[in-house]
Amino acid sequence: MNYLFVMAHPDDETDVGGTIFKLVQEGHRVAVAIMVGKVEARKNLSETLPEEEAKSMDILGVQKVYHADFPNIKMNTIPYLDLVQFIKSCIEDWKVEAIITHHTADVNIDHVLTSKATITACKLFRRLRFFPKLRLVLMSETSGATEWSLDSSKNRFMPNYFVEIGREGLEKKICAHEEYKGVIREYPHPQSYEVYIGLAAYRGAQAGVRYAEAFECVFRSE
Repeated sequence: MNYLFVMAHPDDETDVGGTIFKLVQEGHRVAVAIMVGKVEARKNLSETLPEEEAKSMDILGVQKVYHADFPNIKMNTIPYLDLVQFIKSCIEDWKVEAIITHHTADVNIDHVLTSKATITACKLFRRLRFFPKLRLVLMSETSGATEWSLDSSKNRFMPNYFVEIGREGLEKKICAHEEYKGVIREYPHPQSYEVYIGLAAYRGAQAGVRYAEAFECVFRSE
């Protein structure tokens, strides 16, 4: 299958890195679309971010990366149609059959808009019959962001789809994280080794497997 991971920022792909690695190992075609070109709001921004991203993608086995250049933490200032059209162009080029993006109740505004624009872009399949059938749409969790969606008026992240990543997938995920300077923090920060390992263990225990990444499935068709 052709998978497209639509992520807001460079390094967001590592939150689902175990799943990406597993899919590639199983022979699926995996592409990643990055919405934000630079992350100006990040403290101690690395000047070698493009090189770090390339190394991370290489570790996970990603076959193609699409880049937009929308502003960081300012995606709400961009016309919504521009966001949707970029994602549509990626869908068309990659002939996508499965899409994974952020959760719509995430606390990060860039994640939220990326998610909503991705869902809107999925309507492409209603109009273009010659593209492969859309089979799967998943929303992912982001440590330090998804669990802070405290607005009770929104549907919070409720995982109902689990991918076993195993010890190897967990190690690849962490290695990909490590390529980005300043991302991994000291425990109990949500972006620490202990939390990454603990979350994978917890999600694995929920599903009865050895380490897992959790998603909310919003669409599935055989």
